[in-house]
Order: sequence, then structure tokens, then C-alpha cells
Amino acid sequence: MELRWDTISGHEKQKEALRTMLREGRLPHALLFTGPDGIGKRMVGRVLAAAILCDAEDGPCGHCESCRAMQLGSHPDYLEVVPEQNGKSAAQIRIEAIRSMQTQVSRYPVLAKRRTVLIDDADRMNEAAQNSLLKTLEEPEGPVTFILVTSARSALLDTVLSRCMPVVFGMLSPQEMRSVLLQHDVPEAEAAELAALSDGSLGRALLLHEHEGLHLRDEALDFLAQLSSFDMERVWSLATDMGARDRESLREYFLYLNMLLRDLLVLAEDGGSPLLYHGDIRAKLLALLPTYPEGRVFALLAEVREVQRRLQANVNLRLLMEGFLIRARDILKRADQ
Repeated sequence: MELRWDTISGHEKQKEALRTMLREGRLPHALLFTGPDGIGKRMVGRVLAAAILCDAEDGPCGHCESCRAMQLGSHPDYLEVVPEQNGKSAAQIRIEAIRSMQTQVSRYPVLAKRRTVLIDDADRMNEAAQNSLLKTLEEPEGPVTFILVTSARSALLDTVLSRCMPVVFGMLSPQEMRSVLLQHDVPEAEAAELAALSDGSLGRALLLHEHEGLHLRDEALDFLAQLSSFDMERVWSLATDMGARDRESLREYFLYLNMLLRDLLVLAEDGGSPLLYHGDIRAKLLALLPTYPEGRVFALLAEVREVQRRLQANVNLRLLMEGFLIRARDILKRADQ
């Protein structure tokens, strides 16, 4: 995708505010882009970086030497810092990466008038890395702009937050989602379904399309349909199978499970409600209602959300799945639910 403001879907107020501050010379040296995953925060950050480095007054122009270098991913004054995997542990941004960045930005710009740093998933910085970054945010050694991107603002230190101007991003509308998915050559019927399923997250929709997420949705539906018949042998077997998957696949699976449970709550209130993520399987969901009264659904939702939270950390996946399946099975066996 070209680095231009008009290639970004949605977020019109945020884009206009950033462009105005840049034109008027009021852009702060540190910004914090916050909002849900997959809605385009990082892309806005990259376009803003290109505009900062561009020779034109209201960039990015797409034609100058800086813009061409940004488009090729080779601009000497632009740096992205991203989490790195270390073995099987959760990806982190460590102090070594921050120190390396600090060394680079302390040098005078090569091509543009200043340097620009984008720190993606800034919440993945460990405490040492955040404290090291804090010193640079307080007293930058040269002309540099920092753009921190996060979907978990609360994971950042208050001292880091206080040094950055927040820019809050919201979800994309279904219409915006569908339009962009069609541009990515997603078939029209699937684009409409993915737009409804992805809760305003374009990144999530594209990921589901790429990973055949609708298959995972059906797998989650089968789980709910069969859970009441699980014996312990089935629990151990399924825990082993699920624990062998990669984290991203499990995140998608539990996202679907969360949405299916939410749909059951909606149908319990109004069986004809149009407010379903999964309108195409309404009949199958209605058939599950006798097994899943409101109390059971809320209890299962709590377990699902706890798994989603723990999947962000470095946990043993098989043991995590094992514990979830045992608790889920127990919820269905409680007479008072």
C-alpha cells in the first residue's frame, strides 16, 4: 500500500488533526496512538512518519527522495522498533533494542530534517526498556519524533504516558471494512461476512480471511454443541491437540468462541434479533439455547476472556487448554446454572 493519507480507511478526524498540527508546526515530539488491534493505527503512524520526512509542505507527496525511500523501506532517518521473539517466550521489546535505537537517533539526520521512530506494540516493552526510553522522551538528543502504537495503553508506565500526546482511534464501520476487503480481492459475500465478524478490526478480518477463519468459527460452534458430552478422556485429547497449535490460531479460535457466546445472549433476549455476528448460523445457535441459559453463558464468557488474557503471556498452552476445558465442562454440569 502506498504511504498516502487517502489510502487509509476511516479515522478522518485523527488524520485531519495530525495533518493540521504538522502543517502548523505544532506536532509534538512524542505521540501515543491507542485503540483496538487491527484498525490501522500502525499504518497511520507510517504515513505520518512519511509526511514528517517529506520535502513537501503537506506530505507525503509520494515523489520526493524521502517519499521514495519510505516507500522502498530504506529511509535512513526512519526506524521501526517491534517486539522480537526469544525462543518460546512471548515477543518483547527489550532494553537492547531501545538502546540501539537511541544510538541511531542521536546522530544527525541523513536525508530529511529530522528522524522519526515508530515503536509498534509499545506495550510489549519490558520495564527496563520503558525506563530507558523515558530518558530519550524527556530529553531527545537530536531532532526526532516518536510515534508509539499500542492496543494496551495500561501496560505502559505512567511516566511514559505523560510524555506523549495521546491520539485515540476507534473501530472501522462495516461499510469501511467491506470496501477495503473488496480492494484486497476478498469475494463480496465473504467480505460482508468478515466485516460483520471482525468487530471493526480490518487487521482481524484480513487475518481471518488468510487463515480460513470461518473454519475456526465452525470448529468453535462444534465445541459448544458437543461440550455437554465430554468425558475426561476427550478433555485430555482435545487439550493436547489445542496446545499444539500456535498462539495466533488459538487467539482466533477464542475470538470466535467469545462471539458465539455473545450471540447466544442476544438470541436469548430476542430470537429474531438482527444484532448477530453470525447471522448465517442463527438456526444452529437457537438450537443451543436450551443447553446454554444465561448463567452458563456468562460463566463461560469469563473463562474465555481469561484464556484470551493469558494467551498474551508466556504460558504453557497445553496446560492452559486443559484447565479451560475442565472448567468449561464443569460449568455445564452445574445444576444451578
